Amino acid sequence: MTIPSTRSSLVGSAWGMTRQPGWTRRTSADSFLSSALRTRLFRRAEQLIRSTASVDGRCTPAAKRGKRLEAARKREPAQGFEEVDAALIATGRAPFTKGLGLENINVETQRGFVPVDERMRVIDADGNLIPHLYCIGDANGKLMLAHTASAQGISVVEQLTGNDHVLNHLSIPAACFTHPEISMVGLTCLKQWEKAENQGFEISIAKTSFKANTKALAENEGEGFAKLIYRPDTGEILGVHIFGMHAADLIHEASNAIALGTRVQDIKFAVHAHPTLSQELYKSAKVSF
Repeated sequence: MTIPSTRSSLVGSAWGMTRQPGWTRRTSADSFLSSALRTRLFRRAEQLIRSTASVDGRCTPAAKRGKRLEAARKREPAQGFEEVDAALIATGRAPFTKGLGLENINVETQRGFVPVDERMRVIDADGNLIPHLYCIGDANGKLMLAHTASAQGISVVEQLTGNDHVLNHLSIPAACFTHPEISMVGLTCLKQWEKAENQGFEISIAKTSFKANTKALAENEGEGFAKLIYRPDTGEILGVHIFGMHAADLIHEASNAIALGTRVQDIKFAVHAHPTLSQELYKSAKVSF
């Protein structure tokens, strides 16, 4: 079946939100971010097949149309193949830790991940630390990002040289290089609500739009927002999520603030050059505390 359209048709697996074995909520994007990207994708594509349950996994170049793809429908066999213009592949990752001989030192993996403590020291099945054995990177499952692995490695080297160091994983940013870009640091809103409920404190959310940012408008990139999650009683910054142009670059100021324990009331008077996108990030801090 051919979809006549001047715009693209897209088949994909929920733009990276498909949860795979071993995933945690920390590794999935915030619902506000995924909703914003979904709206953008719908705008670009006349038809968006976003449920992986409707596609049987086969997606190959069409024989007569070199630049188009054929996606096999699972629940509509009578219609056979459906032609689409692009396929977004977002299947996630799984650990590959078999064959390391971990069973010889009484280490049991958890969903394939090697259990470690906050200092990356490997923990055996009885809860004891294995002397002189560390595990960094994707294999420990804390946060499956390249820069996380590097930071964990640096943390381990610091310990080996006599300088105790514990890496704050909540201060490590993540980014999706879509258009517009997506970035986040800290926990998602859902996870923050759960934490607040369990620990008995309130959280507040401040959100600002790129539509009010001069630089974004000058670049014709007014679509976007920055969201700040914080504790109103202490001013602690719990998370920041950004959707828009250069989001992957803007998130680092928030990452450093969380790592250093900077409070909202400490940063609300920070001065940024005008006009810049970085002004938008802490505009919410100035109006929310």
